[in-house]
Amino acid sequence: MSFVERRRESRPTSGEAPFGLHEVFFSRTDDRGVILASNYVFKRVAHFEFDELIGAPHKIIRHPDMPKGVFQLLWDTLKRGESMGAYVKNRAKDGLYYWVFAVIIPCPGGFLSARIRPSSALFEEVKLAYDELLQAEQEGNVSPEESAETLLQWIQDKGFPTYNQFATHALSEELIARDIGLERPQDTKIAELRRMLSNAQTLVEATQGLVQDFEAMHTIPHNLRVIASRIEPSGGPVTVLSQNYGAMSRDMSDWFATHVMGEKSNFKTIEPAVNNSLFVEGMARILNECDAQLKAERRGLGKINMENERAILSGLVKEESERARSGVEEVEREAERIMHACQVMHRQFLGLSSTRVLCKIESARLPETGETLSDIIDQLGVFQERISRRLDNITKLSSEIRMMEH
Repeated sequence: MSFVERRRESRPTSGEAPFGLHEVFFSRTDDRGVILASNYVFKRVAHFEFDELIGAPHKIIRHPDMPKGVFQLLWDTLKRGESMGAYVKNRAKDGLYYWVFAVIIPCPGGFLSARIRPSSALFEEVKLAYDELLQAEQEGNVSPEESAETLLQWIQDKGFPTYNQFATHALSEELIARDIGLERPQDTKIAELRRMLSNAQTLVEATQGLVQDFEAMHTIPHNLRVIASRIEPSGGPVTVLSQNYGAMSRDMSDWFATHVMGEKSNFKTIEPAVNNSLFVEGMARILNECDAQLKAERRGLGKINMENERAILSGLVKEESERARSGVEEVEREAERIMHACQVMHRQFLGLSSTRVLCKIESARLPETGETLSDIIDQLGVFQERISRRLDNITKLSSEIRMMEH
């Protein structure tokens, strides 16, 4: 090793291990967490020789500052066959520490973990949360399972219903902060998927409002039928109006039961599908950078077969990129179905306008009961206008989600 190389790889005697924002490193383990391979950057940052790393348990780099609840959550996720993203503080052989944002992916025979240096504002919040979690574990005799539940509660308090949603947000935040720090152009795919996710979340809120309006309108057809039975013969305009709105209410209830309320409904699947695509896209990007860095490294990797590791990385990139593409296609299909359903419902509402006008005229001819009837018809008009606006908004959001991929 030349003097220049030794100087470049010099390390401080305490504090943080050198780990550049531009660097990416990976390690591959078996299903028990025993290290099978890594790249040179991992060796350098962790300050171990390859002979010391290969065959060692991955916890060889575990830092005592890390809450056990994080690793409980990590292994619970991996055992379900799912990928995981997490902030982790590690300890090098010489006692220095280094923080990473790691994505851990199941691969044939075990797991592959790729890491970047975190630099976002969210990272600072997570460090404080980890400190509190560690203190609770040490002072309160808290089990790893209980600690993991506390972490999940912290995540939910921040507005993320699941850890997966938090991990996706964290990964995209780190990639954006990293690009800014390295003065790189914005990652257009990440930015587009984040906008799509925002639209999907707004779409859920809009449909929840629609459900509430719809439920509030349920009693109006019944009230109309009661009045109609007193003021007109069967088949009169008020009776027709109440029948039409009653039938529409039943149709809409059935539609919402299938497409909104059901666990496998359009609205239940679209946001998780976008969230998953965003996570996978970010993961694929990190894996691609790992592959590029491994290709550029000219260091010796001990007994590690570099071509074999690159082949594994390449295979994972291909699989994850295909998952991201399939996820976006699923979102597009669901958005199209939502658009179609809202357009059908919108036409039903518009078709009732003429009947409502006729009833308004009828109410004017009935001075004794007309005021009550007129009030109810006005209520229908207000609900119809509000629901029509919501349907327009849902259609617009669904259209924007579809257009993002064209």
